[in-house]
Amino acid sequence: MARSIWRGAISFGLVSIPIRLYTATESKDVSFHLLHKECHSRIKQQRYCPYDEKVIDWGDVERGYEYSKDQYVVLDEEDFEKVPIATTKTIDISAFVGLEEVDPQYYERSYYVEPEDVGKKPYALLMKTLQETQRVAVAKVALRQKEQLCLIRPKDGIMVMQTMFYPDELRSEEELAIPGPDVAVDPRELQMARSLVDMLTAEFDPTQYRDDYREALLSVIESKVTGSAIAQAPAPQGKIVDLMDALRASVEAVKKDRTTAKATAVAEEVPAAPARRRKAG
Repeated sequence: MARSIWRGAISFGLVSIPIRLYTATESKDVSFHLLHKECHSRIKQQRYCPYDEKVIDWGDVERGYEYSKDQYVVLDEEDFEKVPIATTKTIDISAFVGLEEVDPQYYERSYYVEPEDVGKKPYALLMKTLQETQRVAVAKVALRQKEQLCLIRPKDGIMVMQTMFYPDELRSEEELAIPGPDVAVDPRELQMARSLVDMLTAEFDPTQYRDDYREALLSVIESKVTGSAIAQAPAPQGKIVDLMDALRASVEAVKKDRTTAKATAVAEEVPAAPARRRKAG
């Protein structure tokens, strides 16, 4: 496990639970370097001071807030630690709600919550209480120079903190051209769409999903390194103008895929017949 990114306590009424936070996710994107087009040398990103007309080291950089045109007040790490709110060191629980009440649009980042040794018992108590009441805790915490709204929820024997956006950070959808009640839906199309949804309904299993684009991109990179031919992307399917035809074709495609998958599974389960022994002449 990497180093903790925050240490403090969860405030649960008058109960204090000393904890540490760890980043729970990591990006698996394929990373690229910026190169000079002429010589393919790697480009350096430098911090340039236009006043002194020179490149400066990271150690000579400080953070300043522009309170007036070209006028800055400088803050250092101690200033951020002295911000006079409790959430700089405490995750203050203010309410308990049902998880289904929270729109996923609010979710931002996930963190694992680990108790300090002295906090293991109250940690276990809070986790079990959340499990039995089927609730999640709503709280606030100061991270990255911002007081963030967050949820604390139990998951597989550990508690996870989910930072969230505030309502005023969600962009408005009022200017979008969304179909209203004047757009009629054909009952036959609705029935066919429901049939398609029913056929594709399953328990959510995240292990069944992978980033196919990343794997295909790595394949393209490997082909360019070795000088071999690059596989072409599949051609898009023919355009179907009629909605009912599109739904019917979708249902038939799912049926065909399931039949093929079932036949493949059966073939894999049938053991190969033993080879016949030739009779001695």
